[in-house]
Amino acid sequence: MFIETVPNRTSPPAVLLRESYRDEGGKSQKRTLANLSRLPAEVVAGLKALLAGGTVVGKDGLKVERSLPHGHVAAALGTVRKIALDRLMLSTAKDEEARRHRDLVVGLIVDRLIAPRSKLAFVRAVNPETRCSSLGAVLGLGTVAEREVYAALDWLVAQQPRIEAGLARRHLKNGTLVLYDVSSSYLEGRKCPLARFGYSRDHRADRPQIVYGLLCTREGLPVAVEVFDGATADPTTLGRQILKLKARFGLDRVVLVGDRGMITDARIRDDLKPAGLDWISCLRAPQIQALATEGGPLQLSLFDERDMAEIAAPDAFPGERLIVCRNPLLAEERARKREDLLAATERDLSRIKLSVERKRAPLRGTAEIGLAVGAVIDKHKMAKHIEVMIGEASLGFRRTPDSIAREARLDGIYVVRTSVAAEAMATAETVQAYKDLARVERAFRCLKTVDLEIRPVRHWMADRVRAHVFLCMLAYHVEWHLRQALAPLLFHDTDIAAARAERASPVGKTEPSPSAKTTKATRRNADGQPVMAFADLMDHLGTLARNDLSAPLQDNRSIILYTTPTRLQEAAFNRLGVDPRRVH
Repeated sequence: MFIETVPNRTSPPAVLLRESYRDEGGKSQKRTLANLSRLPAEVVAGLKALLAGGTVVGKDGLKVERSLPHGHVAAALGTVRKIALDRLMLSTAKDEEARRHRDLVVGLIVDRLIAPRSKLAFVRAVNPETRCSSLGAVLGLGTVAEREVYAALDWLVAQQPRIEAGLARRHLKNGTLVLYDVSSSYLEGRKCPLARFGYSRDHRADRPQIVYGLLCTREGLPVAVEVFDGATADPTTLGRQILKLKARFGLDRVVLVGDRGMITDARIRDDLKPAGLDWISCLRAPQIQALATEGGPLQLSLFDERDMAEIAAPDAFPGERLIVCRNPLLAEERARKREDLLAATERDLSRIKLSVERKRAPLRGTAEIGLAVGAVIDKHKMAKHIEVMIGEASLGFRRTPDSIAREARLDGIYVVRTSVAAEAMATAETVQAYKDLARVERAFRCLKTVDLEIRPVRHWMADRVRAHVFLCMLAYHVEWHLRQALAPLLFHDTDIAAARAERASPVGKTEPSPSAKTTKATRRNADGQPVMAFADLMDHLGTLARNDLSAPLQDNRSIILYTTPTRLQEAAFNRLGVDPRRVH
């Protein structure tokens, strides 16, 4: 039987219940069993569903058992699958235990992307009774015990060398540029063997910390991370990275890009040259001052009509190219900062002077006054520009105009140093390669404060701390791929390459492209779609929900129903190449 709608000229169409049969001659015919034209349209639709083999469900026939945020899970997990990070993590044995560890690590990575939290909070977030997204169900994690998460972290840190080698095979090759920089994060406890007091980039000198170094491709994609104790000096971490690049990754020829505090003369002499690696770095201020002496190779007349010039200093820097750059904006910033620091130093010294000159309980003794003055000088780092006169009951200070003028003369000037030959890398490209270190800084910002929240570090065992930092690095590796695919929906300048090409020199600031300016002003991209920050887009994707339904009249049969994607969600999943209904 079937329902057929028959047009009826100007009258409403006739809705007929019919069946097919064959006549005596074997010809197919149909006959009308009933006229359904008077029935409501929803009843007719229900009858059609029944005749098509479906089941009619009443208003109480379906129950929504659970509704869980799903879209952000699908985006992150789909990207993990797409870049095959999960396959790279799995050991060659591929036993059930390793698969379980791998699935938990993938869950931890995705969870850190959608809602950074502690490992114990992750257990609550994925367990059936308390889950707050579809992550546990999609990965099929079942009930997760706390000990399993810690076992997965221990497994991950043991697999780190193999996973990093796999990432290096994918993204690094001989002759490529490798960016390297270090950062630090403070710890709350004191039991971790790696926790030491050192130079704090978080401005928390009152807390012990860890130091970690990040190796990235030139595009800022992280491939390896290493954790050191908190008192480790930046340059001393370089030797381990060179060994990693050559021995573990099998790269004989790479160009290591690091800042002036990382690639020092000692590291070039003791580590880079013996390893046969090239480098790009920058000179320190005293080295620039030495080059700028009267009759030296660095003369300010070089910048009368340009902002970049190559010079040679074979005696001081044999076999190296030196590229002098002058940035007027940087010059203004340095002058402003120096004046602010001088004013702050004088203000603090004036307070000490008042305490020396007061009548009641004055500060006395060169030692006591010197301690107070030393704290101020160390705080603002202005000893080279302030002359201090200390007596038993007196304090005087004044600026030193000569040293200030000598430093101001070189405001805005920096010198890029490299061992790469001019035939292999042009002057402008070398300067841009050094400036690309900003991409590592961007990675540190995402790891520490923007998205992934590497701190607080809620572990005290050294290997667990290493596993936590490596997990955060892998999460940023996935985020980098997400940002690349979703760039037209984010506040990213998708025409940055064209904007850079229009600059007269790589020394100058890259102005946003016209499309980026339009996007920022209208909050919409060229296709008219709304753009937003990465975290906001992930939150919006999370509103695509996975609904677990049951049909009590059909033996409580379970049904999974996804909400209809918004236009923005559809656009995002199309750019990711991910179907949120089929991610598992």
